[in-house]
Amino acid sequence: MIIIQQTLVSDEVMDNDFVCNLNACKGGCCVEGDEGALLEESEIKMLEKVYPKVKPYLTKDGIKAIEKQGYYITNKEGELKTPLINNGPCAYIYYNEGVALCGIEKAYREKKIKWQKPISCHLYPIRITKVGEYDALNYERWKICRPACKNGKELNVPVFRFVKDALIRKYGKEYYRDMEATYEYRNKSERSEVMI
Repeated sequence: MIIIQQTLVSDEVMDNDFVCNLNACKGGCCVEGDEGALLEESEIKMLEKVYPKVKPYLTKDGIKAIEKQGYYITNKEGELKTPLINNGPCAYIYYNEGVALCGIEKAYREKKIKWQKPISCHLYPIRITKVGEYDALNYERWKICRPACKNGKELNVPVFRFVKDALIRKYGKEYYRDMEATYEYRNKSERSEVMI
């Protein structure tokens, strides 16, 4: 683990490559899994606020799920999550040519709202857990993301660079500069060891 400001960053975030390949995975991270996206407390009011403008982008089943379950649900562990459609896809998705995409982000890109989407979605494949006072940033591996790993390797994009905008959104520009500096320092050290 690497300490950057008030975070513990897994080496895997810097040592692995990742770039989504939606043509291959079809947005599987929004469809598969046992629960919806993790939500921060501050995002609950935001979901309620943006829903009227997001609703036109959602599927009929997604709208039904939200109107039945609410803008969010609380799981057995007390975590806040987005509701699901019949224990399947996230209720906030829509489909474009067979690819599952985020209706919240669609509304954001079309300038209907100013909130992009839940930060846990924006940061994926990085997952945050609390370790004392620190946020621990870990790389979550999932078989449906193998095409993204292959794509990232071909493009030479480390996980943390793939989620650059999300990291800046969550922790700020200075934090991201520190992460880049740490990455460059590690790589320089590794190259020096190889030369010796």
